[in-house]
Amino acid sequence: MRATIEVALLFVFIGAVPCTAWLTGVLALDRDGFVPTGRGAEQAWSNGQGPPLPLETNRPGIFAAGDVRSGSVKRVASAVGEGAMAVQLVHRYLALRA
Repeated sequence: MRATIEVALLFVFIGAVPCTAWLTGVLALDRDGFVPTGRGAEQAWSNGQGPPLPLETNRPGIFAAGDVRSGSVKRVASAVGEGAMAVQLVHRYLALRA
């Protein structure tokens, strides 16, 4: 169905449904298909090296940021910040294993 609606402003909200089906069997996904990270990934965490870092998935060394992440704010500014944070966390992950 198509409709024309006159509006003064428009907010496009495209991150509400994750496109993560391709990750099934690779990473843990929550019931809505988002990727749990940090403490949210602990149930599936089994590396024996302590809890996952923030933004780290159930797979050691794999991080998720932005709309795909379970519990994210679903806003572009937050996603950009999480992406920058993920880079720092990758460096920390590698330093802890060096």
